[in-house]
Amino acid sequence: MQRKAYVSGVAALLAALLAGCTGSSDDGGTTDGSNPGDSGTATAAAEPGRYDTLPEPCGVVGEDTLDSLLPGIKQITDEDQREKAYEGAPTLTYDTDRKVGCRWKVESTDATDHLFVDFERVVSYDTSVSDDSEAEQLFAALQEAADLPEPTSTESATATDEGTPSADPSGSPSSSSPASPSASSSPSASTSPSASASTSADLQPRVLDDLGDEAFLDDKLSSSGSTAQQRKVTVAFRTSNVIVTIEYEEQPATVGTVPDSEEMQDRAQKLAAQLADELAE
Repeated sequence: MQRKAYVSGVAALLAALLAGCTGSSDDGGTTDGSNPGDSGTATAAAEPGRYDTLPEPCGVVGEDTLDSLLPGIKQITDEDQREKAYEGAPTLTYDTDRKVGCRWKVESTDATDHLFVDFERVVSYDTSVSDDSEAEQLFAALQEAADLPEPTSTESATATDEGTPSADPSGSPSSSSPASPSASSSPSASTSPSASASTSADLQPRVLDDLGDEAFLDDKLSSSGSTAQQRKVTVAFRTSNVIVTIEYEEQPATVGTVPDSEEMQDRAQKLAAQLADELAE
């Protein structure tokens, strides 16, 4: 009986030791900190941007578009010089995977026009920040530097348009304020102050809709001096992790002539839409 008691005691001791090596904590969780099933410390890498390459900047703008933006090209009689004008000049860059650009300059009998197109591919080196988020921050800084004015509302001006007769509750023009003959015979409502204010508001520097993920337009006219005033229209937009900037400048050959804002903005926006479509393909 003494030998059996000794064997039983040894067995119990071994069982206790084994239980201590493989046992669990009081809360039922494992005590092995290297458990591969523990996902509490795992961090997912941020998503990369859509683009990992950039287009060839001097070849992305078609000749028809350049004819519109740079009218002087058609006036170049020498075929070799005209071809060189279409080709443009690539900007100096040390990493064509990250930043590329192209410049054009053409003189005509009426003005000298400049065009600059720049592509920048943004890459985040922070694994917790995506390429798109990094590009969004850079674009926000670019837009802030442009210092766009606050949007101007013209609704109140339109509502009080001069020449509009007041109406009584029945909906008929009030007899106390009949419309004057001169007002009724006005050839065009576009000459009203409200129409002029609306046109001016439409052309002011502003945020653009329906162009990339976000976009804005800036329009600056240099102060007058001994030379003709120069207008510079900038259109910038972001698509995923690529930021595109277009700078379109014109300086008339005649002092006192002012470049047309609406025409230049329209041309720059059309080019921006074409480049956005190119990137989307």
